[in-house]
Amino acid sequence: MKNAPYLLHMFNPTKNVSPFDVNMAYEADFDRVIPYTSVELEDIHGLTQDTIFSRGPAGVKRTSIFIGGRDFSLALDMLKRAKAAMVPPFEVSVFADPSGAITTAAAIVATIERWVDKQGYGSLEGKKLSVIGTGPVGVCAGVLAAKCGANVSLVSYLGPEVGQEIADEYNLKFAVDMKGVGSRTDDEIAYFLNTADIVIGAAKAGIRILRTDQLQKAENLIVAADVNAVPPLGIEGVAINDMGKVIDATPKKAVGIGALAIGDIKYKVHYNLFKMMVEEKDSPIYIDHDESFKVARQVAAERIK
Repeated sequence: MKNAPYLLHMFNPTKNVSPFDVNMAYEADFDRVIPYTSVELEDIHGLTQDTIFSRGPAGVKRTSIFIGGRDFSLALDMLKRAKAAMVPPFEVSVFADPSGAITTAAAIVATIERWVDKQGYGSLEGKKLSVIGTGPVGVCAGVLAAKCGANVSLVSYLGPEVGQEIADEYNLKFAVDMKGVGSRTDDEIAYFLNTADIVIGAAKAGIRILRTDQLQKAENLIVAADVNAVPPLGIEGVAINDMGKVIDATPKKAVGIGALAIGDIKYKVHYNLFKMMVEEKDSPIYIDHDESFKVARQVAAERIK
């Protein structure tokens, strides 16, 4: 088993495995990537034990599990099931990142955190932060920001009731205190935007979510980050390559962070986490949103001086 290959088993609840994740795994020097699709939560225990008991103590150290899919909460539940199925010394590292949502959210919040500090505004503690979009990236970013002490609003185009319903679900799961607001009308947008210190655009790609005339009334805005790389710009005035470029329309001259600039941080985080799994020799690592955020902070600190 001295030269046993590094194997990565990918457990996905969806019908397809992400080519992005496969590519990243090979970039990080896994020798083989084995995909599993349409995996359900109750399958995780058996799949994990089949993974750990088949290679012996030496081979198991060259084996890892990745959990994908599209659901942030389900991926973390699967990670917990996988961890519970380990039988020391038969243990392997597990990394959850559905649709890249966790590493993307970690990159967003870590980058924002750096720019808030860089402008002299300290930390995220007490900042009013609005996340526009309630998909996995938006929700995970909201949870991470709330854990940093920000006052987080989850903004839903379907209205404040839906936003609050989603916030309540994740507040309970992660012991945070997010609130839900709506963005169906200009008045609903003004409700959160005109007092927000930070906004994150994490809505569906190709949709303009904030216009210049709305940003002109954002009296407290200091950072705006947009994950949309598909025209039109999600936040008008924030280009895809912007990394701390001033948004002239904003009263406080907020800085913008674009999708490709965020993607550059996310890529490095994703790569580093896979690399950690390959290189870890002493004990397994379990990579959730908190662990991803730790690495994202390190990457952001290196990239944003």
